Amino acid sequence: MLQNKIYQNFFLEIIKTFFVILFGLSLIALTVRAVNFLELVVDSGYPITTYFEFSFLNLFGILPKFIPLSFLIALILFIIKHIQDGEFVILWTSGVKKIQIVNLFFYTSLVVLFFYLILSTFLTPSALNKSRQLLGKDQLNSFLPTIRSQQFTDSFKGFTFIVEKKVGNEIQNIFLHDKSRNLKNLSTNISSNVDTTIIAQNGVVDKKKLFLFNGQIISSKKDQSKNEIIKFDQINIDLSKLSTTTIKKSKVQETSTLELLKCFFREKNIDLNTCHNLSEIIPNLNRRIVLPFYIPAISLICSLLLIRVKGKNFNSFSVFILSFLVLLFSELTIRYTGINNFTKTIFLIFPFFLLILFYTFLNLKFLKEFK
Repeated sequence: MLQNKIYQNFFLEIIKTFFVILFGLSLIALTVRAVNFLELVVDSGYPITTYFEFSFLNLFGILPKFIPLSFLIALILFIIKHIQDGEFVILWTSGVKKIQIVNLFFYTSLVVLFFYLILSTFLTPSALNKSRQLLGKDQLNSFLPTIRSQQFTDSFKGFTFIVEKKVGNEIQNIFLHDKSRNLKNLSTNISSNVDTTIIAQNGVVDKKKLFLFNGQIISSKKDQSKNEIIKFDQINIDLSKLSTTTIKKSKVQETSTLELLKCFFREKNIDLNTCHNLSEIIPNLNRRIVLPFYIPAISLICSLLLIRVKGKNFNSFSVFILSFLVLLFSELTIRYTGINNFTKTIFLIFPFFLLILFYTFLNLKFLKEFK
């Protein structure tokens, strides 16, 4: 009964430390990435609410990347703390076997493994796909943030512009060039291969509308040298139909695991034209499904700290470096599993090889210590 209570406390302590480290590292990484996401507002004119929602959904893409490292740090800290406090010595003298603590670490790693699997196979692809859909649904919120003085801006498809000066919502010496027929209503030429250029002395921006004064509209056909020029005192332009250059198609990491598996097995009921390349699908499936199995192996490597050698425990720094190298190996090899069959085989077998190797080694060492 006492042992069960101790095991529960140990389990909860490791899990709590793991989640604190995981969310701490993930929030730091998200903060750094969120700075880059500001381009959605500044360059593409998306609403600030879209920016925050997009950033939050991307947190699900960051969390899985830090799970193995967070578990490694949490377990190392737990073992070092209890060794220094002498709590493990009390357990050994009270009859608790070291292999029982190793089993506890292993069972804890299985909980983390299942958490990783649920996150990587279901939640993360769904959240990232939803974040991509946000960019596809939301249209231009305001044209004003995308304007910067004396800088060409091409954040919109087929639409380039530059202004000499910007004060508040007022702009001066404006140049607009449209080659995607966004401004087709401003020209008398209904041909589909007409480029429209607008030059104006000044203007005012009001959210999705642009009011230009004292300028001219130049329409030019790509296959003709003659241009159509229309002068104006004032013109009102609706920019709500502009389409940003932000990628809206789902990437492979944003595709559901079920769809990737269908593509991998080339099922008859799926359109192979919509599938990603196998060299991209295989590493992503390995990252979602196989990589979590490295976590139990890490728990056994960390258990080396329980071994006594000449009256001292294993060096914690050496154990951490060994575990970190295993994680580094998994990250380096997973990238090549889609293009090299030998690398793929090694990546698939290695975590189970480590499990057998270290569990056998720990058992033999603890039996020797007990004798």
